[in-house]
Amino acid sequence: MRYALDPELAAAAALLAEVDLSDLAAARAAQAAELAAAPAADESGVVVRDVHAPGLAAGAPAVPLRVYRPAAPVPGPLPAVYALHGGGFVLGSPQVDHDTHLRICRELPAVVVAADYRLAPEHPYPAALDDCRAGLEWLAGNAAGLGVDPARVGLWGDSAGAGLTLLVRDRGGPPIRCQHLQSPALDDRLTTPSARTFTDTPVWNRRNARLSWEAYLGPGVPGTPGVPPYAAPARAADLAGLPPACVAVMEFDPLRDEAVAYAEALAAAGVPVQLCRYRGTFHGAVGVAHAAVARRIAADARDALRAGLAAAEDGAADVGAGRGEGGVRAARARTPGGRAGEPGPARPRGGADPHEAGRRPGGAEPDARGVRRPGAPRPGGPPGRARRGGEPPGPARR
Repeated sequence: MRYALDPELAAAAALLAEVDLSDLAAARAAQAAELAAAPAADESGVVVRDVHAPGLAAGAPAVPLRVYRPAAPVPGPLPAVYALHGGGFVLGSPQVDHDTHLRICRELPAVVVAADYRLAPEHPYPAALDDCRAGLEWLAGNAAGLGVDPARVGLWGDSAGAGLTLLVRDRGGPPIRCQHLQSPALDDRLTTPSARTFTDTPVWNRRNARLSWEAYLGPGVPGTPGVPPYAAPARAADLAGLPPACVAVMEFDPLRDEAVAYAEALAAAGVPVQLCRYRGTFHGAVGVAHAAVARRIAADARDALRAGLAAAEDGAADVGAGRGEGGVRAARARTPGGRAGEPGPARPRGGADPHEAGRRPGGAEPDARGVRRPGAPRPGGPPGRARRGGEPPGPARR
């Protein structure tokens, strides 16, 4: 099927290696080779160290964490970003997002703590979730030594993280000030239009999504009754009381519609939320670092985190308050200058999608029902390489 990809992304997509989770050992080896061949990251201005957090339960293994802190002295305690990498529950590590963590640390500035949680199928649910919670508790417990304000801890999840915020709300734990969910994996049932339609999209497709859920939950479990919302947050009956959220959605991504539905459900539950939809993009498009839309995605994420973690005296505690007309502060917030559109499925090239009429490829657009984008998308810095952090092309990520 042909897709109306952003021109810069279309050129890159033709060169991407296929991600095939049916041979997981080969996919992991390909990711490791790609990371090993990537140029060294620019760590200037950041002190990086690796530590271990105690496992959540007695006998559980320690959880490796990578900690990033600005090298220059900063007055007062800093906010912290707790970073969870993507990879469909079966791939990935903090190294995949190393450049992203460095940029967040430098540009917010903030302390970044990235969790190297256990992967499925060797460690199925809830192992990864337990590791993520253990890392969050370590961050909070060591806030003073890290120079972190424990009231300003945000979550950055690349296809991950929504289950952790539900778990902390329901069972207690360190408070999470805001959450940024990028292309989140939320629904094991894979029944949305995008999950059914996108069988051959770059990087991530229906087959890989199905295989990842089978690995995480166990063979035959996805789609059956009783899957807990901490594993598949789309199954949660009540989203009230969750942290303010920014949800970033790629147009040609099997996970798109479940992310849109989750953002709408958050808004309906009274949670301040932004929904950023990027036209002409696919899952992992932000890894094409030279593309203007990839730079916008990354810049919007940093802006949302900066706003969500702002000090109380700055008057910008809600996600998105730093951009647009005061950000999103209610479930029915208005989008200045925008046109609300129902979030129906995007169509391949040749289809008549009224939501794409007159739109320029590669932008973030508003959605209906009280969810909205940040202010006008802006290009980032000069073109760059596909990076070790973020989402590099090829099998390194989903």
